[in-house]
This record gives sequence, C-alpha cells and structure tokens, in this order.
Amino acid sequence: MDQERYSRQLILKGFGIAAQEKLGNARVLVIGAGGLGCPILQYLAAAGVGKIGMVDDDIVSLSNLHRQILFDTSDVGKPKVQVAAQKLRTMNPDILIQEHRLRLNQHHIFDLLESYDLIIDGTDNFESRYLINDACALLQKPLVFAAVSGFEGQLAIFNVEDKDGVATNYRDLFPIPPKNGEVLNCAENGILGVLPGIIGTMAVAETIKLITGTGKPLINKLLHYNLLNQSQYELNISPAGNYDLPNSKADFLMINYDQTCATASVFEEIDVAQMQRLQTQEAALVIDVREKHEFPILDKEVYLQVPMSEFDAFLQNNIEAQNIVLLCQHGIRSVAAAELLQEKYGNTKKIYSLKGGISKWRNHFLKK
Repeated sequence: MDQERYSRQLILKGFGIAAQEKLGNARVLVIGAGGLGCPILQYLAAAGVGKIGMVDDDIVSLSNLHRQILFDTSDVGKPKVQVAAQKLRTMNPDILIQEHRLRLNQHHIFDLLESYDLIIDGTDNFESRYLINDACALLQKPLVFAAVSGFEGQLAIFNVEDKDGVATNYRDLFPIPPKNGEVLNCAENGILGVLPGIIGTMAVAETIKLITGTGKPLINKLLHYNLLNQSQYELNISPAGNYDLPNSKADFLMINYDQTCATASVFEEIDVAQMQRLQTQEAALVIDVREKHEFPILDKEVYLQVPMSEFDAFLQNNIEAQNIVLLCQHGIRSVAAAELLQEKYGNTKKIYSLKGGISKWRNHFLKK
C-alpha cells in the first residue's frame, strides 16, 4: 500500500490502515460508464479500491462531455471503457482496472457478477435496472443503485441485511415496471451536468462505507436529492412481496428483460428507409413530437411538429392520413405518442414509430 497516496484517508479517526486494506482487497463492478459511471469510477480509483470493473458497450459522443468528465473532445468516437481504463490506470497505477465492453444480458451476467464483491448500477434504463437487480438478488450481491433525471437524483442500497435481518431489492421499491415513455431518461428529459457528479460521488461514499464498515449506509432506504433547492430526504424501503423476482437462475433465464417495460401494441417500429418509403409511396403524415427548443430543427413543410406537451390537445383533432409516423430524439416519446394514437384510432389507421429516433438517423435529417 502506498501510504503517501492515501495519507489523508489514513489519518481519519475511525478509518485508518485497516479500512484502507479493506478497500485494497475489494472488487467492485460499475455498470455504465456514463454520467454516473464517470465520477463513480474516478473516486473508486482515487480511494484505492483494489479491483474495479466497468461495463459499457457505448462510444463517447460530443453530447456526453458536459457530464461525463472522464472524457474530452479528443475521445469522441472511442469506446468508453477503453478511454476510461487508460485514464484510471494513469490516475492510480497500483489498482487493477478490468474492461468489459459489452451490453449486459442474462446469459452472461452471472459469470460477470461472480467475479466481484459489490455492484454499482449507473445505468439509465429500466430494463437494465431490473436485469441487474434480479441477478444481484439471486447471487446475494450488494447492489448500490443510483439514478438521475433533470434536477433530481436517487440513491439506495439493496441486498444487504439491516440489523433486523431484512434485505430489500429494487422490485420492493418499484414492483411494477413503468411502460415505455412513462418515465423519460436523461437523453429525453435532459440533465444538468453537475447532478450525476453529485449523485455519483454519493454512491461511492455509500460503497466505501459498505466495504469498510464505516458510518451508516443507506440500507433499506431511498435517498432523494433535489439540486434546485439543495434538499434531500430519505424513505424507508420495506419488502413488497407478490412481485416478479425470479426464484432461480432457470426462472431468470426465462424472463425477456428487453420487454420488461414494453406495452402490448399493434403499431410498428420502423427504420429511416421504411419511413422514407411511407412518405413517398403512402403519403404518410410524419409527426415530430419533440419540444420546440430541440435540435435539429426539421423542415416544417415535410414534418408536422406536435410536441408531447401539446399532444393531448392534438388528439382532439381528426387526422385524415391513413399512415402516421411518429418520431422524436431517441424513439421513446414517439412510442408513447404512437400508443396514444393507437388508443384513439385502433386498427383504422396504420401507425409507426421511428426506432432510435433522430439521434440514430441524425445525418438523414441534417440539411445538405
């Protein structure tokens, strides 16, 4: 142990060498190297956690940089885990950094989790959260949960028993998965860049407390933080019972986590080539449901803009077109809008949503 590196921690009353050695022997897996994952990874490495694994299959994009502070402009287009690993190794060469450039699925998650003592969930979608939660619950792995949106963040610890021997999990907090479009992620709802830094460092604080036995971790509690007024409060989490937590690995493998938050519908998700065909051959009405301040701005002679904030009022009108395509920034709000149209028109019209949204097909929408 490099005592000079950790000297300010070592002199802390109630911490000392014993706690630092526990950090050095710990193995922590961080799932997601985004807004939450970046500060989490940095502070785990700085604190001296002996083995840090990171899971992410994404590449760095320009829109990441205002909050994902491990990356800079020269990293755009590079794999996040590769860039993060290089910078963390430079930050602290005495620890082991393990890269996992992949998208988690239920067929390899057990093998991955078994190599670590504690898991931190920094993902931004409900499908991944339920997948990670269920696997951790079955393996009895402590799980630190962090989430952010807009100006607010949440933090909790799951699968760790309190003094009464009770341990809760994510399904005790959210037993019923939200439907597509009900709760927007930061790509759709926006995020102030400093917020994931605040919640991410709080997640590391809870992780350090769990590993070293210091303080009172948020076991069976949910912390809610509001950046706008710097307020926070805690809620107690109790076992909910009667939910869909799998009882075995066999049950776990039978769940379709990609459909966890999906709703039964008959509208179709299409790509940009299919949308173009519908525009030219079927005279499809294409509706942009993004808010008016969002970029890129589309040609109003080609695309009808009806923001989701005004969509209920729009539904009072009768649409004459038989083919309707909905689009938004990432293909989340357009699904919600398609469902609303489906409820009104049933099978009398053909309704579509552009899968992946403008973000995925951005070059198609930019003016030449």
